[in-house]
Amino acid sequence: MAETLTRRGPLHSWQPRLACLPETASVSEEPLIAMVDLWADPAGLCGTAAATVLGIDCLPTTPSTLLAGPSLDVIWAGPQEWLVMSTDRTGEQLETQLRAVITELGGAAVDVSAQRTAVRLRGEHARDVLAKGCSLDLHPRVLGPGAAAQTVLGLAAVVLIPLSDNGTDYRILVRSTFAGYLADWLIDAAAEYGAVQ
Repeated sequence: MAETLTRRGPLHSWQPRLACLPETASVSEEPLIAMVDLWADPAGLCGTAAATVLGIDCLPTTPSTLLAGPSLDVIWAGPQEWLVMSTDRTGEQLETQLRAVITELGGAAVDVSAQRTAVRLRGEHARDVLAKGCSLDLHPRVLGPGAAAQTVLGLAAVVLIPLSDNGTDYRILVRSTFAGYLADWLIDAAAEYGAVQ
């Protein structure tokens, strides 16, 4: 019998290796999530229209920040660029809804859901693991909840999103083509904290 097509993340085959990491530095791939790149003038009608579709008051304009909601996150990616992540709409739905109101106003929206995967790094040594390959100040008072920093981890370009105020929980967005490299790097960086056999 033929195997049915099932959407799987780029780290699906890595799960057995990731499962061997200790709870103090655990790594897992999050379920696939809709992602859309959005370009708009945040101060103009286009930005207002996009915010309305997204159900927020306005697009975030502070660099390296994230506006988090129950089913939608909006990450500042540049002066007129955002990465929108949604758990209740598909990338196609979100792109279509945004395009319907912003295209005529000079904006653009593109479904990039397959471009990146989300990796979760948790545990009391999560920040220690990141510090081995990231030059940012990772202290929670500098990089805490509400931040979304575009940086390099190891040799991979990532978006680093802290989810806790004590440096023990991070979401890492990485391009799908670099996901295997990043998983291997994280496994190596977490090795000193022990492995579950």
